[in-house]
Order: sequence, then C-alpha cells, then structure tokens
Amino acid sequence: MVAWLVLQIGGLFTPGLLDDVDSVYIQIAREMLQRHDFITPTIDGIRFFDKPPLMYWMAAGSMRLFGPHDWAARLPLALGVLALLFAVYALGIRLFSTVSPLESPDRGGLYGALAMATSIGPYLYTRFYIPDILIALWMTLSVHLFLIALDRLREDRSALLPSLGFAAVMALDLLTKGLIGIVFPIGFVLFYLFFTRQLKLLLKLQIPAATGLFLLLAAPWHILVALRNPAISMPAGVGLPARAGWAWFYLYNEHVARFMGKRIPHDYGNVPRPIFWLLLVLWLLPWSAFLLGSLKNAFRDLRQPREAPLRFDSDIAAGYDTLTALQSSARSHEAALSLLLWAGIVLGFFTVSSRQEYYHLPALPALALLVGGMLAAADRRPLSASIGVPAPINQTQRQALQASFWGLAPFGALLFVVCAYLAATAHTPATGVDLNSLLSTNPALYNLSLGHVFDLTSNAMGFFRGPLWTVALCMLALGPGSHLLRRRGRTFAANLIVALSMAGVLLAAHEGLVRFYPILGSKDLALAVNTARKPGDLILIDGELTAGSTLLFYTDQPVLLVNGHVNGPWFGSFWPDAPHIFEDEASLRQLWGGSQRVFLLTYNPRQREQELSIHGKVIDFADSGGKTILTNR
Repeated sequence: MVAWLVLQIGGLFTPGLLDDVDSVYIQIAREMLQRHDFITPTIDGIRFFDKPPLMYWMAAGSMRLFGPHDWAARLPLALGVLALLFAVYALGIRLFSTVSPLESPDRGGLYGALAMATSIGPYLYTRFYIPDILIALWMTLSVHLFLIALDRLREDRSALLPSLGFAAVMALDLLTKGLIGIVFPIGFVLFYLFFTRQLKLLLKLQIPAATGLFLLLAAPWHILVALRNPAISMPAGVGLPARAGWAWFYLYNEHVARFMGKRIPHDYGNVPRPIFWLLLVLWLLPWSAFLLGSLKNAFRDLRQPREAPLRFDSDIAAGYDTLTALQSSARSHEAALSLLLWAGIVLGFFTVSSRQEYYHLPALPALALLVGGMLAAADRRPLSASIGVPAPINQTQRQALQASFWGLAPFGALLFVVCAYLAATAHTPATGVDLNSLLSTNPALYNLSLGHVFDLTSNAMGFFRGPLWTVALCMLALGPGSHLLRRRGRTFAANLIVALSMAGVLLAAHEGLVRFYPILGSKDLALAVNTARKPGDLILIDGELTAGSTLLFYTDQPVLLVNGHVNGPWFGSFWPDAPHIFEDEASLRQLWGGSQRVFLLTYNPRQREQELSIHGKVIDFADSGGKTILTNR
C-alpha cells in the first residue's frame, strides 16, 4: 500500500497527458461521454477500432464521477495496479506459505508484490494509459482461480464458483486487449492439465456455465459494435479489401494481421527477438538480479514428483515434520509449474508474433513471484539459529547472497558512479535555453514507446541534476548497502532496502519525466491557445494526430490535420459520416488567408512561416518542447 500510494497516487497529477496513445485513448473515453455512445469508439469524431472498450469505459466512468481531468482519467489504471499488487500478494501466499518462515507465511507474496510495485517496467508502463498492466492483473487472477478450482476438485467439492470467476475475468481480459484475453488463460489451463496428466478434469470445470457467463459479459459489445459498423465499400489502391467494417479491421487486421506483422496501416515498431528478451531483464530490475537463481530452483522443484515428499535436507530435519514436507513438495511443484508455464506462454507467444518492447508485462507477475519465493526461502532461519547456535546458510540463502554480490552490488555501484559523475559534471543550462535545444532527434525510433529517450545528450543532463543525484544515492543503498545487510543475515531488511531504494529511483524517474514533458506532450500549448481562442477559431496539427493529440483533450475542440491522413483515424475516415478533419497544403493556404483565425501546431515553424507569409500574417503565438503554435491573427 505504501509503495502504491507513493509511486502511483504520487504520480497521478503530473505531468500532463502525452501525445500519442495516452491522450488518444483518454480522448476516446471523453468523446464517449460527450456523444453518449459507449459502443463505437471515436477520436476527433472519427471511428477508431484499434482496441476493445474496457479501458475507455474505465476512464469515462472516472471522468463522469470526478470531471474531465487528466488525473481522473488516469485513476482507474492506478487502481488496477493496486488490484494487481494484492492479486500477486494473495497468489504468493498460496504458492509459498509452506516454504516461508512459520511466523511469516505471506513473505513470498509480499516480496512478489514489492517486486511488481518497484520494478522498472511496471512503473514506466503505467505512466501512460495503455492496457497491458491490466492484462497482468487478469492473468494473475485467472491462474489463481484455476488453481482454486483444482483444489476443490481434489476435495470432491464443486468448482462452479472459481470456474465462473475464471470466466468473468477472461471476459474482462477480452474486453481489455482482445483475443489474447482468451489465448493466454485458456492456453495456461490446457497446458497445465496436459503436463499434470489431468485433462479429464476439464469435464468437471463447469464449462457450460462458465461459457454462458463469459458470453453474457463479453458478447454484447462485440455484437452491437459489429451491427452498428457493418462492412462498407473501401477505396481502391490503399491495400484494403473491397468491403470492410469493424469485424474485418478489429478481428482480422488488429489480431491475425498484427500477429503476422501485416497490419494495415503498419504504425508500430517490431522489437527484434534478442532485444525483446534482454528487455525482460531490464523491466524486472533490480529484482531480476535474483531471477537466474529462482529459475534454477523452479526447474529443480519441477523435477520433484508432484505428490512425493522432499528429501530431508538440513532445513526440514531442523524443524519441519513429514506432513509439512509432503505439503511443501506438492506446493513447490505446483508453484514451479504454474509460474514457469505462465511466463513461458506469454513470452513464447510474443517471440513468434509481432512484439513491442513492453509486451512482457503480462509475464512479469509470474517472474516476480518466482523471485519472491526464492527470497522468502532465503529468509528461513533453521531452528538451531533461533536458539543462538550458529548454523550454516542453506542453498537458497547462498544463491541470494551470490546474486547480491555479483548482481545488485556491482550494478548499484556502477550506476552510483555514472549518475554521480553526470550530476557533478553537467553544465547548468544558460538562461533562456530550453531542453529541446540540447536534444538530438531520432525519428526512426519514435515508433517505440520510449523512443524519445534516445534524444538525450550529455549537454541536456544539466536539466536532470536533481534526479541524477537521487538515483546515485539510492543506487548506493540498493547495491552495496543491501548486500552488507544480506551478508549479516538481515535478509528481510536487505530486501526492504532494495524496495525503498527503487521507490526513490522511480520517483526520480517521474521527476525526469515531468521535466522532459514539453517534448512528449502539448498541454502548455493547448492552455495557451485556450487563453486566446474564440468561437469559430480553428486548431490545426501539422502532421498526423499523434503529433499533438493532447490538443484535443485540453482544448476540448476538434482539430484538423494537415497531411495527417495516416494511422489512427485513417480507416474510420472512409465512413460517409466522418467529419472533414484532413487538410492538404492547398487547403491550409486557403484557410490561412481566410476570415477565420487559425492556430497551427507545427514542428517546422521557420519553414511554415516562409510558406504561409504570402497568404497572410504569420505570428509566433507560443513555443514549447520543440513545437510552435503559429496563428494568422
């Protein structure tokens, strides 16, 4: 709760919405409220079929309660993170309570939840409004509900309630990001039953009742949106079929064609497989330092017979009876199989399909729980140690200590040196110099969600001196500091220091995002336009919608796109009732010399001034983050 309050609620109000999907998805939710149509998503008045509606409904519901504020739209995602942390915690208790210290049976769940709360990936990819962290939540709940259903079947009890819960969660999964909401949980169930030779239990999982509830929750929107957006004639020569509607675009283009890397339009990057797997380690940092050891332990537990007792090693002989050993063996096997299979299905699927750099998120709870289980086992104190008699460390404690020595300690020390050096040597920016003027440009990387990070230069580091010093000091505690505690046997304190230090690092990252925001969003420009805009004035974006999509939300006005008939609103623009929002060079010149006042957001103000000055007055109205608002009045 503390980690969530500090990191998620603490970052709810700043910065503004980001240009691209962050503001696009939230603006769709706002248009649903304004149009009172919660079936067909629209952006700038044009149909938008890329995603299912649950994320839009959540943001719309929150804005209906609290008003059309950016923080209100973000709140449901923050609450989803809280639900995920508790879901991981609860599943960790189930899987690791028999291997945790007797006085702390929740320790594995606690560490797993802390890892999810303070890892880099889950935090970064909740800074903007995308659905992937919710997929992690639904997957966590699906796995837990399925295991509960199996428990009930072993006890000759009805599995109806957990099966219905599984179906409800799967329906929410489908409404969050499409067909992977079915593929991942059903794939997990089938593979789990196959590997445990229990496929016959499918007949006892109340499939008819569960299917009925799933269809009751998931089918209505799919049916209604298909009926309201049937196939219509498409223009020739643009790569589309002769007739297409919601069903073609959403079911085929957004799922099958995207899986094969043939989606139209191809408006996303595709991360190479080696980089995709390397990013897995990055997104789970710093806890990925313990990942190799936890994977080794999981594969070792997987080789144990499912119902056979463990061998009586020194730990069991010191205090655990035969019954506990039997329970521990069965639970360890279940935990290893569940978590490895869960992570393997998600990562394997995206290895063979199109993939972006954050598609690991649904697998991260499984890996965080593997790490949490290992750290909980490393906390275990033999009975002889509790009565003051020195005892040798066990194998898991040795693994955790080695991971700390070879992973966390040098990692923290290195980043301390690097960040401290950058903070100490960075030049203080001259008066009047903005961050954008010190950045490089890498447009080829902007299809990646974090592509603008590569724009940073050494000269720009002066804007981030405070966050750099924060990261440096936190890394000193996270690496060498936690290792010294672990060497002294204070493993619980060591793990809490890692979590606390990462909270500081992530807060510094958030502050860095706030300072970098003018490059990523256009809120300041929108607010400047609002101070001068009058009824009848026009707002234009020079390029595609995502070049300045925050203007839509913060001005609450439609925008026109100059040479922007691409990507997001492209397909929906072919409907006869689509509003006219696309302009070209000729119509821009005509508007500029017309009677209406025009506000034009552009990344090329000097070029546009030269081109438009012969058609009317050109005034530099506002500048921020490398973007300029030009106006003709």
